[in-house]
Amino acid sequence: MDTLTRMRTFVEVVDAGGFSAAARKLGRSKALISKYVKELEDELGTRLMNRTTRRLSLTELGQAYYRDAGEILQRVDDLQDMVRDRHGEPTGLLRIACPRTFGDGFVGRAVMDFVVANPSIKVDLRLDDRFVDLVDEGFDCAIRITELQDSSLIARKLADYRFVIAARRDVVASHGRPQHPDDLADLPCVIDSNLRSRFSWRFQVDGARTTVQVSGRVEVNSPMAVRLAVLAGLGYGSVPFIMVREDIEAGLIDVVLEEYETANPGVYVVYPHRRHLSAKVRAFVDFMADWFSRFDGQNCRGDTFDGPASRSA
Repeated sequence: MDTLTRMRTFVEVVDAGGFSAAARKLGRSKALISKYVKELEDELGTRLMNRTTRRLSLTELGQAYYRDAGEILQRVDDLQDMVRDRHGEPTGLLRIACPRTFGDGFVGRAVMDFVVANPSIKVDLRLDDRFVDLVDEGFDCAIRITELQDSSLIARKLADYRFVIAARRDVVASHGRPQHPDDLADLPCVIDSNLRSRFSWRFQVDGARTTVQVSGRVEVNSPMAVRLAVLAGLGYGSVPFIMVREDIEAGLIDVVLEEYETANPGVYVVYPHRRHLSAKVRAFVDFMADWFSRFDGQNCRGDTFDGPASRSA
């Protein structure tokens, strides 16, 4: 048994959170997985893991080995991808991170279309509304909807994405329609804790960007939950237009302060900076760019969103 196989098994056990989960993922017996890790520890002459019947934890050396082993295995995988890229189609496991709200919606549809179009690539799509560290957590790339800031990651913009300030019509009638962003400081607002500036909403006033401090009784960690709170009459919310378009058309809620909307975030695919971009990541980035280009940038702003499959060629 070679060292790389033992090393990869060890990393899979840590990533999966246990021997049983790693065995299921790798399609091997738990006993064999345990044997590989034990052989690795014997080869290194040290214990990497502390095992109990209920939990698994890494020793100090185990933590260091896990971190460096992940980087080594990534380099090996990249090298193999580079060779395969010279003479064949992209292949291998592609790990993608994406916010749950969008992964359950239109972004998830795009990813599944990619899977269908690339039968030699296995995809592990992880949906999580928290901020994911691609390098530390071993992801190949991520879909992010954000105002892109300075980063060590490489980003490719896929589309614009419009956010609006919305409230139920009776709330607007009761509290009054805000005429200026500053008016929101005295109005009940729904706070999305996923936003980095959750209490400071940004607007464009007289050609300059400004922020308004907002507050409210409800704080959630999902734009879909913001929509639900707005529909419940709990205040004004900053919410993706695409999520409330039908509510607006049905006359349930109003959009306010449209003339002050700031530069909206975009949909990006981001990936770590490497000397060689693996074929599977390149294939995914190019596919997503093409998939979103077929919407002419309008659909992510909420006009329509039928998907490429519904359009004629």
